[in-house]
Amino acid sequence: MKPTQNIKIPVGRSGFADIRENGYYYVDKSRLIEELLRTDGIQAALITRPRRFGKTLAMNMLADFFDIRKDSRPLFEGLAIAENAGLCAEWMNRYPTLFLSFRAVDGLRFENAYARLETVVTELYNEHFYLMDSDKLITPDKELFHRIAFKTESREEVSQALAKLTHMIAAHYRKPVVLLIDEYDVPLAKASEKGYYAEMLDVIRGVMQAVKDNNSLKLAVVTGCLRIAKESIFTGVNNLVSDTISDTRLNEFFGFTQAEVDRLLDDTGLSSHREEIREWYDGYRFGRCDVYCPWDVMNHVNSLILDPSAAPKNYWENTSDNAIIRSFLKRTDFAVNDKFETLLAGGVIQERITDQLTYDMLESSEDNLWSLLYLTGYLTNMRPDEAAESGLMPGETALRIPNKEILEIFKNSVMSWFREKTRDGGREELFTALWDGNAEKLTEIISDLLFDTISYHDYRESFYHAFLTGLLSAAGYAVESNYENGLGRSDITLKDRKNRRAAVIEAKWTQNESRLDAECDSALGQIEEKQYAGKLERAGFRTVIRLGIAFCQKQCLVKRG
Repeated sequence: MKPTQNIKIPVGRSGFADIRENGYYYVDKSRLIEELLRTDGIQAALITRPRRFGKTLAMNMLADFFDIRKDSRPLFEGLAIAENAGLCAEWMNRYPTLFLSFRAVDGLRFENAYARLETVVTELYNEHFYLMDSDKLITPDKELFHRIAFKTESREEVSQALAKLTHMIAAHYRKPVVLLIDEYDVPLAKASEKGYYAEMLDVIRGVMQAVKDNNSLKLAVVTGCLRIAKESIFTGVNNLVSDTISDTRLNEFFGFTQAEVDRLLDDTGLSSHREEIREWYDGYRFGRCDVYCPWDVMNHVNSLILDPSAAPKNYWENTSDNAIIRSFLKRTDFAVNDKFETLLAGGVIQERITDQLTYDMLESSEDNLWSLLYLTGYLTNMRPDEAAESGLMPGETALRIPNKEILEIFKNSVMSWFREKTRDGGREELFTALWDGNAEKLTEIISDLLFDTISYHDYRESFYHAFLTGLLSAAGYAVESNYENGLGRSDITLKDRKNRRAAVIEAKWTQNESRLDAECDSALGQIEEKQYAGKLERAGFRTVIRLGIAFCQKQCLVKRG
């Protein structure tokens, strides 16, 4: 079946009204509203999920539903929440609503990031500039409003600006406010990376006090990636109810369920791609709910509509630099190589997980880093029945890589780490042995490097080829590679034009350690048969080193021809 061309997939669109008004495909998550309002006793909710799991779209939906300044009935027509007429009559467009996002609060220095946060607050005030004409506000409030709207306020006033605005709006409407804060922890994540965490923490802690014992609030919903420990940012906020990926209550609303993906593929005529989408973008387990990453599914479905032959690819990786994996690998005080190999081979590791973290302490322990990989979507937990079969220890969580997309991120991060490691560690001894043609020394050096790196066993041939190429690259020599994927052969040529010398390396791979010697001989025979060295000699290189290398897991043998 050909894909349906007239269905519009909202790639990169997180505006609920934009999607609904312009006829983009929408996976109905409106029951989130009903679940949030199921008990009126919850005044403030903190929802943490990995990036690209629909938090911002959900918050836009909530803003459109609650905002007293709008008539949102057409937006919700035909959606599940519209079936609950009583709830809609009580809540839809019935409350003044404040919606702000800290997603763009970033900067190389604190001053730059603070300026962007100030802009977010200023824009929010200007959105509600009608308050300047309100007869419900006293003069000091209007003076404060004017200072913030025109950026003449003090830093202390910025910290208090959100709480003050809720009071002003509640006074104007004579109704409590719905407060929606999206990506609350982005400023702290960026500050931790750039080195101004303490300064930003002080500001954000002040801003978030708008959630604390605020009589002007009807409901507050806050989203982010991590649930930052209360003593760090939510000091004294006792009314905050958290929902993380370890919980169950809201998990079906962040991510696509299997039924939702099946419906999407049926609607777009792409059901034949169901298995590849499952392998690449499924595998996450939030609470007791299994979900797909919606960002990936929508991107790939859109690619297939445009090009039915489009292959799955890594969409998630492009939304972040994935530095957390590389920072983990660089920690020499953590013995994680064996665990990474287990994960890359499709296995399971058992670790202690905590969701009470602070950004300045993320790398302080191995447990914190495993927790971070889990909470940010790089790892997921196993089903309870599967975990029980694996002999799970009390207090530990069974973790695995969720799908092919994340597996590729891990592999790319490992190779990047290895290239940095070999480059930074110096390779003088390696190249001395290579140009001397010292096969015994090369065997020792390469074997030691293999033992110290991380392999992934399902890509044996390409792993060894990438291993050698990365080992020899960026050292001032020309490296040429002609790799025939899947046949277990790699032909690598190293050229030192300054000294008119070259090396031809043919690599083989075997599953049997006893065949290392024979595979080396086969590699050397291939160099002669294909006349690789002779071509270089005829090109003017005085010395051409011929090397046959055979690999078996982390064993290596080098022979010179």
